[in-house]
Amino acid sequence: MDKNYFNKLRILDGGLGQELHARGLISKGTLWMTSAVLNEKYHKLIIDTHLDYINAGAEVITTSTFSSRSIRMSQNKVSHLFEFANKKSCELAIKAKEKSKSEVLIAGSIPAQFDTYKEDKRDNKIIHESFMNQIKCIIEFVDFIYLDVISSGREIAIATEIIEKFNKSILVGIHLSKNGRLPSGENIEQVINKYKSSSWIGIISSCVSIEIAEKSINELKISNLPFGYKVNLWGHDEPSPIGRINKVNYYEDAVNLNTVMGKREVEDTVFKNLGKKFVENGATILGGCCETNPKHTKILSSLKKDFV
Repeated sequence: MDKNYFNKLRILDGGLGQELHARGLISKGTLWMTSAVLNEKYHKLIIDTHLDYINAGAEVITTSTFSSRSIRMSQNKVSHLFEFANKKSCELAIKAKEKSKSEVLIAGSIPAQFDTYKEDKRDNKIIHESFMNQIKCIIEFVDFIYLDVISSGREIAIATEIIEKFNKSILVGIHLSKNGRLPSGENIEQVINKYKSSSWIGIISSCVSIEIAEKSINELKISNLPFGYKVNLWGHDEPSPIGRINKVNYYEDAVNLNTVMGKREVEDTVFKNLGKKFVENGATILGGCCETNPKHTKILSSLKKDFV
């Protein structure tokens, strides 16, 4: 892909897992969106959701691989389906692209390999192996890798080293707490100064609230990279680590995460104004995360006529 792709304003898709739940997905254990990937009856739902984002103006769709990390698959007793889940997610995204007859790009979602919203403190070798296993499953099917909601510079560095061996570009998605720092305690500037790589095509605040995203603008700007956000609409500014909030057994129907995390309703103007403020400050990457939907993508897409 063109490494300068994000040098002009681009619209990413919005939340996938929560949108699938809103459209009828009943997931098992802590698999969430991966439940849809593993159950053929939901495949059309995944494709249609991708298509709705594309039709709303998304220029990048994200694979449904967020919950297909090895530890989550193991916890839910489906390790034997690890490769299938990751490759099938890519296949479904490709089908959506083909149906759309558009030039949309496919971002391969590679999440933190232990727990969401929490620094992975395990040994480098374990983290490396986990990233490698998932990355090599999807790398040939995607246009670039999206490091999706990562909570420490060390994890970003380990994943970057692996991805560079496959000559793929990377969009870095860092998660931020209310104090403006990653869960590891690092600030954005420290991560950029220590780990920035030529393979990075952009950096965004990832699965953060509107308020936290807004506070990140000045630090993201110093990266001299295309920057922006994927904001969530959880009911809490600082969501709890996912592994701690849903202890349902792997064989049981899961609760919707928004019953614990809450769900926030915001005026369309508030959502649009965040995008406008970012673009006025030089941002070129706008998207949504958990609890956002194609309506929000359409709002962000409407900014293109004002700024392009």
